[in-house]
Amino acid sequence: MSASPKLGNVIAPNLEWVAKVTEEALEPALPIVDPHHHLWQRTGNDYMFHDLLADTQTGHNIVATVFVDCHSMYRKEGPAELRCLGETEFANGVAAMSASGLYGGLRACAGIVSHVDLRLGAKAGAVFDAQIAAGNGRFRGIRYQTGLDKDPGIRPTRTNPTPGLMADATWREGFRELDRRGLTFDSWTYHPQIGEVADLASAFPNTQIILDHVGGPLGYASYASRHDEVFATWKKSMTELARRPNVTVKVGGLGMAMGWFDFYERPTPPGSQELATAFKPWVETTVEIFGADRCMFESNFPVDKISSGYGVLWNAFKRLAMGVSAAEKTALFSGTAARVYKLALS
Repeated sequence: MSASPKLGNVIAPNLEWVAKVTEEALEPALPIVDPHHHLWQRTGNDYMFHDLLADTQTGHNIVATVFVDCHSMYRKEGPAELRCLGETEFANGVAAMSASGLYGGLRACAGIVSHVDLRLGAKAGAVFDAQIAAGNGRFRGIRYQTGLDKDPGIRPTRTNPTPGLMADATWREGFRELDRRGLTFDSWTYHPQIGEVADLASAFPNTQIILDHVGGPLGYASYASRHDEVFATWKKSMTELARRPNVTVKVGGLGMAMGWFDFYERPTPPGSQELATAFKPWVETTVEIFGADRCMFESNFPVDKISSGYGVLWNAFKRLAMGVSAAEKTALFSGTAARVYKLALS
């Protein structure tokens, strides 16, 4: 059995536990763009290119992926604001390896979403230009982790954000530099802050804003006994957010230790049917509110690997999409991601 993680933390998956349940891929020919995964080397929790390859070679037709910010391989030296370039350089190196064709048809890191500190204000423009150069045509935008809650039991996201950061004048000066360059913005926030994302989207209607992990619904600490209330609040906020046509949603991240599911505490991992049943209210509600052409399934690996294997997760998504049209299915599994991140798929 895997050790119970501390809620809200990113922990290493138990690989022996994950391997206990494998499945043949449903609809193995269906093209998939995985728009959200990480690569990192951390003590006791490595997830590098060979790990991604092993996961993507489980029978599903993963044609491309998008690497997303995780403070990986930052430069050790140089100006502090430019150290984030190391992550883009690292992801671009992996992309170059994948593009060689030596590892099959997968185009890993075809899009790169890294980081720029928007608290630099207008000075962020020079960092964006450096990121564009470092990405060698693959840099698409940034993610900024703004997750923060009044409950001290909720762990803030990595950037140690201050309250109301997305409305801060200097931070928005930095955001304006992103907007001027036609770059994307991934928002990793918690569900009580979805209204702040809506305000940002209204202020920058020409910027593609991607809400990560269905808006980060909190289910632990003071929210642990209020699951029905949280779902209702989340649904209302998502409905209001959907009025901004420049917002799309990554549908996934539900396997994280956020207080909703305890799969990682069980003797064996769930199969895809059990995952689909558990995730169904979140997935169906999100797709109903935003429409398939503004939603994209994501793996969020290796973070979600604490709850299931990669192949099992994509089977769960395929089960959840069984009732949609062919066009909607294409959007959910590849079309929305390819459009938003401007990926040229062969």
